[in-house]
Amino acid sequence: MSEIPERSSLAPFRVRSFRFQWPADLAMSWAYEMENIVLGWYILVETQSVTLLTLFASMQYFGTLLSPMFGVMGNRLGTKRLLCGMRAVYALLSAAMLTLVLAGQLSPLYVFIASALLGMVRPSDLVMRYALIGETMPANTLMVAASVSRTTQDSARVMGALTGAGMVAAFGMGAVYGAIVCLYAVSLALTTRVAGVRHGVNTAAADATARPSVLADLREGVAYTWRTPAILGAMCLAILINLTAFPVTHGLLPYAAKEVFHAGQTALGYLAASFAVGALAGSILLSRIGHGVPPARCMIVFCGAWHALVAVFANMPTLVTGCVALVLVGCAQSLGTVSMSAMLLRASDSALRSRVMGLRMLMIYSLPVGLMLAGPLISHFGYKAMVHLYATTGIMGTILIALRWRAHLWHADAPANRDAATH
Repeated sequence: MSEIPERSSLAPFRVRSFRFQWPADLAMSWAYEMENIVLGWYILVETQSVTLLTLFASMQYFGTLLSPMFGVMGNRLGTKRLLCGMRAVYALLSAAMLTLVLAGQLSPLYVFIASALLGMVRPSDLVMRYALIGETMPANTLMVAASVSRTTQDSARVMGALTGAGMVAAFGMGAVYGAIVCLYAVSLALTTRVAGVRHGVNTAAADATARPSVLADLREGVAYTWRTPAILGAMCLAILINLTAFPVTHGLLPYAAKEVFHAGQTALGYLAASFAVGALAGSILLSRIGHGVPPARCMIVFCGAWHALVAVFANMPTLVTGCVALVLVGCAQSLGTVSMSAMLLRASDSALRSRVMGLRMLMIYSLPVGLMLAGPLISHFGYKAMVHLYATTGIMGTILIALRWRAHLWHADAPANRDAATH
């Protein structure tokens, strides 16, 4: 690996830990996407309720309230240890679901219970992934490493959507959940091989009475975020995109497939895969040019474009044109969110990075809020009106955030827009 140029998109693989982390994250992401698409369709078909569909999607994010605590515990116990424990939970719960499927006892109630339990843990998986990248990667490769890491999610959305829908139609849910359990197990095995850094252990802090409490650690992370303008602006933007942009593509796609395009489960797979293809293209593009991209500006421009393209998607008359629009939506989403993560990793103090990323995931809690609001809005005003309302709110909010923190997020000479190599 030593012959790989430092500014190559393969540069992160020069680090041994990343060579294990990337396939571990890939296996976990594939399992999650397959599970999500299959269960979302199951809930919609079994209950015939868009409100219950949005409730199911929302339950997967309830654990975002715990993400700051996961960040604190990752800082204390070690990111690797915590990530291994979390992925063991995924494997055990998916094995329980497989047992119910094979026994013919699966019901919407069990799906909601499993989603609630997974939702307490899984939202923090990204916290640990990015924190581990921040611990193990050189500063000048953080943007590229974050982009390459993001390809695990995006490729999973392509393959998970297509294989999840296709395998259920061809082989039934038993075969799908057998594959899901295997993927979670592979992810856990590979995660045990990544590098681990246990921050909280050193001779000066060995005495437990000398260490601050967990709540004190959390308060320190909140105070640091509040007094750092670039980080605070990014957090506000994260709240906005999860409230107004993500619900359309993370939770409401089954409704769009069934009620807007009047298609079936396979079409749902095509829609989800189209979004993921665009996101994957954005991640690959950023992995190639990320060394010279101003992260904060990129974040603002593409989060605004993301909202505009969501409105375009809502006006597409056919499944084919809807898929094309979702490719563009996915590309803008990837360019915006990966830039945000890379900027936060660069801007955060190393001792506080896990806590900052934990707080970043807490911002995802606006996603279930957006989903829960979307159900009644669709019922009263229709799907297209709901999407237009969310898109308009998102564009206006992005502009206001750019204006409020323009000195820290928009100016070319702001630290958040400088190449990491110049720091």
